[in-house]
Amino acid sequence: MQYGRYFEEFEVGQEFRHWPGRTISEADDTWFSLLTMNQHPVHIDAHYAAGTQHGQRLVVGPLVFSIVVGMSVADISGKAIANLDYSEVKHVRPVFHGDTIYAESRITGLRESRTKPDRGLVYVESRGLNQRNETVLTLKRTVLVPKRRASGT
Repeated sequence: MQYGRYFEEFEVGQEFRHWPGRTISEADDTWFSLLTMNQHPVHIDAHYAAGTQHGQRLVVGPLVFSIVVGMSVADISGKAIANLDYSEVKHVRPVFHGDTIYAESRITGLRESRTKPDRGLVYVESRGLNQRNETVLTLKRTVLVPKRRASGT
């Protein structure tokens, strides 16, 4: 089974549907909130959250972000040297305990490294969707990946 890709294996416009999905439990959300010291009551206090516009606790956004990026590793960054940049992270809809997150990505650009011939930059747009196929998160990132072999060798 392939895990990640070399620079030459990407094409602009290439699309990936990452699988399997990930159902977010209350425990996942509580632990992530505690680990990251996010004590906002909308994430950890059911009584408080019941009085908010959604009437229930929201899954903490960085957890959703982490799941979407994590789901893409096998297809996109499994061979990466580094994730260089994350940008335009947008939380489009709320995520609740019990929601299942799916992800898809599209390659928007490729560029060989200007300083090191053994690698290149892959520009990616990813989207997280819930079980109703509603977009809950979008993001862009730049991944530095190795080439199979350096140019000119």
